[in-house]
Amino acid sequence: MENLGKDAMKTIKRALSGVLAAGALLTAGAALAVENSPGGPAVNEINFQQPVTKIAEELYGLHIFMLIICTVIFLGVFGVMFYSLIVHRKSKGFKPANFHESTTVEIIWTIVPFVIVILMALPATKAVVAMKDTSNADLTVKVTGYQWKWGYDYVKGPGEGINFLSTLSTPRSETNGQKPISTLYLQEVDNPLVVPVDKKIRIITTANDVVHSWYVPAFGVKQDAIPGFVRDTWFKAEKVGTYRGFCTELCGKEHAYMPVVVEVLSADDYAKWVDAQKKKMAAGQDDPLKTYTKDELMARGQQVYTSNCAVCHQPTGKGAGQFPALDGSKIANGSIADHLNIVLHGKGAMPPWQGVLNDVEIASVVTFERNSWGNHTGDLLQPKQVIDAKAGKMPAGGGNAAAASAPEAASAAPAAAEASAPAASSGAEATQAAGLPASIYFETGKDTLPADAKNAVDAAAAYAKAHPDAKIALSGFTDATGSADLNADLAKRRAQAVRDALKAAGVPEDRIVLKKPETITGGADNKEARRVEISPAA
Repeated sequence: MENLGKDAMKTIKRALSGVLAAGALLTAGAALAVENSPGGPAVNEINFQQPVTKIAEELYGLHIFMLIICTVIFLGVFGVMFYSLIVHRKSKGFKPANFHESTTVEIIWTIVPFVIVILMALPATKAVVAMKDTSNADLTVKVTGYQWKWGYDYVKGPGEGINFLSTLSTPRSETNGQKPISTLYLQEVDNPLVVPVDKKIRIITTANDVVHSWYVPAFGVKQDAIPGFVRDTWFKAEKVGTYRGFCTELCGKEHAYMPVVVEVLSADDYAKWVDAQKKKMAAGQDDPLKTYTKDELMARGQQVYTSNCAVCHQPTGKGAGQFPALDGSKIANGSIADHLNIVLHGKGAMPPWQGVLNDVEIASVVTFERNSWGNHTGDLLQPKQVIDAKAGKMPAGGGNAAAASAPEAASAAPAAAEASAPAASSGAEATQAAGLPASIYFETGKDTLPADAKNAVDAAAAYAKAHPDAKIALSGFTDATGSADLNADLAKRRAQAVRDALKAAGVPEDRIVLKKPETITGGADNKEARRVEISPAA
């Protein structure tokens, strides 16, 4: 029986040894498979990244300084404690002293921590003050956080006027586990922020949806981006290279998929980059009044979808989780007005895109979604129709019926012609009723109803007529900059001007709801911050 027990113990030890050896091999294999990320985190790195700005150097020095102080305190406190436990233990005959207080000890343990705190606070305060000094910047860049990408606008300095979105470019085959991950897994983007070396860069942060945080460890910069607020920070990179960071505020499902990548170039290379970007922008300037072919819209739409929509609806259009499939969906195959309305104003977890994408991009991505995968509606949406939709005139038609073959359409034409006259009135009314939500855009600083507001007012009046029990909500929008009280008052006066126009169009005042003004982040010329939105009241 005793031998059996010994054999069992030997077997258990061998099994445990095998498990530990296999674990060690797996760990070693994983370590070998991952390499240091250029400009980003390194394998087994436990300290700060190598600083490339004065602020980052100060933070690194403070980190070491505080660590030394904490280590000395740790050794001193625990050294005295363990010395007392070992040397003055009861087994050696020591008896505890009997006393109630010691003024000397109390003075010492009050003064010493106070001195330590002061020694730590002085250099820390100096660093914090320096971090907040964003004056005399050579270049100012506005950084806007979106779910889940970054928007960069060069607002002042060399490169002024350049703007673009920066989106994760790691292949979906890696994030979905279909291929091995690369060294730059979740740390690469299609359009990095580009800045010149040895220049003070002011970063202005805000957000379009939820709270994000822009963070680059090598710069010693971390600044929250909050919807409706503008925060700022700065850095001055002293070394050319590529530096990587992350969004460090939990911002939703794809939080891990919005890295920060900054390329620091020499002065000459930066000037060349600016010149190339401006030429590219001039050559690719979108014309919202142009009539595009289907091939043009599909090609552009695929680019827009890949950069902005595929992260939620998937490249295959099959959707994931709370984001529905577009392939074969009722939206992508139904009324084009309903489809466009959701893209413009959002729905549920999907954000509104009218303040992010321009008219050509919206027209392109709607066309792409209606004619990709298993969707074959044949519908085309032109940018001019998007402009009209924002003014309250939604496009008519859509659905698979629109893709009927030419012979079928020809045979149906006589019947359609006979029915068209009596149905014209009701069709126009239905189109107008479908035109909500609609937006009216005012001139900067003015509350006078613009001349092009008629379509939106007519659409709201038609909606009220078609829905006798429904109410209409008016939402005035305003800018986040400047005086909040003046901005709110201006938005309120604009909403009142729209209310008066609705009353003149026959909508009873008790069916019109004036909502509290909403804030849009952006400059004084931001079009979306100058609008009043008309929508069915919830």
